[in-house]
Amino acid sequence: MMNDSDEPSNALVRPYAVTRGRTRPRVEIAIEALVETTARGRDASVVGGREQQLIAGLCALRVQSLAEIAARMQMPLGVARVLVADMAADGLVAVYEPTAVGDDAVGTELLERVLSGLRRL
Repeated sequence: MMNDSDEPSNALVRPYAVTRGRTRPRVEIAIEALVETTARGRDASVVGGREQQLIAGLCALRVQSLAEIAARMQMPLGVARVLVADMAADGLVAVYEPTAVGDDAVGTELLERVLSGLRRL
């Protein structure tokens, strides 16, 4: 038997209800991508849905990674990804994707030079 302190504070809402049945985001967002609320997203009258308002509030205080948003919201990463992608498409948040090295050979060459320098020490 559960007592009052064991019950979850929020009503159980299925993830598919939060994303309106969608499982894929409009655009793919990396787990380490940084998210920041835009000026438009700071206007509470524009932001719809409780989850989107919470995300906008989190990312207005400081830039958050997608993984941090999912963890702080206690929601599956896929759900957070769909919500953030929707918010980005609506101009409510800005998403900063990590920069990728275009050529792995350049990255490998740099690592080899660093290793060679360390061996000379």
